[in-house]
Amino acid sequence: MIKITFLGAGSTVFARNVLGDCMCTPSLCESEIALYDIDATRLKESKIMLEAINKNENKGRSLIKTYLGIEKRKEALKNADFVVNAIQVGGYDPCTITDFEIPKKHGLRQTIADTLGIGGIMRALRTIPVMAEFAKDMEEVCPDALFLNYTNPMAMLSGYMQRYTKIQTVGLCHSVQVCSEILLKKLGMEDKLEGRRELIAGINHMGWLLELKDKDGNDLYPEIRKRAARKNAEEKHDDMVRFEYIRNFGYYCTESSEHNAEYNPLFIKSRYPEMIEKFNIPLDEYPRRCIKQIAGWEEEKARILDNGEITHKRSREYASYIMEAVVTGNPYKIGGNVLNTGLIDNLPSDACVEVPCMVDNRGINPCRVGRLPVQCAAMNMTNINVQLLTVEAAVTKDRSCIYQAAMLDPHTAAELNTEDIRNMCDELIAAHGEYMKEFR
Repeated sequence: MIKITFLGAGSTVFARNVLGDCMCTPSLCESEIALYDIDATRLKESKIMLEAINKNENKGRSLIKTYLGIEKRKEALKNADFVVNAIQVGGYDPCTITDFEIPKKHGLRQTIADTLGIGGIMRALRTIPVMAEFAKDMEEVCPDALFLNYTNPMAMLSGYMQRYTKIQTVGLCHSVQVCSEILLKKLGMEDKLEGRRELIAGINHMGWLLELKDKDGNDLYPEIRKRAARKNAEEKHDDMVRFEYIRNFGYYCTESSEHNAEYNPLFIKSRYPEMIEKFNIPLDEYPRRCIKQIAGWEEEKARILDNGEITHKRSREYASYIMEAVVTGNPYKIGGNVLNTGLIDNLPSDACVEVPCMVDNRGINPCRVGRLPVQCAAMNMTNINVQLLTVEAAVTKDRSCIYQAAMLDPHTAAELNTEDIRNMCDELIAAHGEYMKEFR
């Protein structure tokens, strides 16, 4: 029986998507599913929801077990074939709130703060020690398991696992498989969706849509550039930052405009506050999203507990398709986050890059891309600098690397001077308490 271990199973909605997908997949539907979390309430809720899907959609064929607390983690991992990681160390309260409120006091505003910037740095530093413990346990009880990382900051966490552990790791993001579809729909080019061909490469949340052709091989970018420029000039919408990328850098990228607004020094600027409205940038978006998600889950939980009629249809999340390809040997193409082993020529070898990968019974097989356009590689490098220094801080426990990562972050450096940055980092380290004890 295939064993799938889900770390952070209290992420109930996401667990429903990934594990519900597995139950809807013939080669995976009779798996043993090990749910692991440190929150008893959330773990119980996830089990109730997944058991309802197992009953309603899978005829009860999966075996679902729960494992609560650190002392049960190794048992949850034992003999696993696949390990899905969806943890959030510190949660919304207090850590996410802290990552927004302290920088705000120092004059630094953020939108999402889970991937880059000071919020991404702090999230990585409190998560990597937990990932290190996962890897240690896996090396002992399931050394051949494939680790599917969905936790942000994706490049930092996946890059750490790939460089400093023996566990086969791939980072997975929701945005790659919908990138070109979203773009074409936003621009009224739905007739080009069927049979389209694309190439995406770069880094997580800033993977570049390098090529997009229709079914006959015609380049769609000339029309895309024309329509994107017109749309930004004529109306306010929710993807203005990425359309501005197209105008200035020539290419669209994978993750949303609210994310990309804080990955560079160009849009969130206290000196030009009018840009927030001009480019429709939702400051403090992630805390609002968290509150909405928490409320939404409470409503859904009440419905499940009332009638148990929850159903599920296989989603477009990569996880179940990867597992299916490994189990059956039938190849499947993904956009994966992997170590840059000669895949992108003009990015560093120790960077975690996002490239096309073929998956089969030999695991994850990344495809070489070559060189990115110079401007795209340059944009990626501003983010990679922060990623590598953050991982360096986590490995060496050197507080100065935290300062350096923040000083090289493009948005932070555009707003604050070196002394401001050091003071902000010190205050965040102190506020995060035990999560940052190795740096105190």
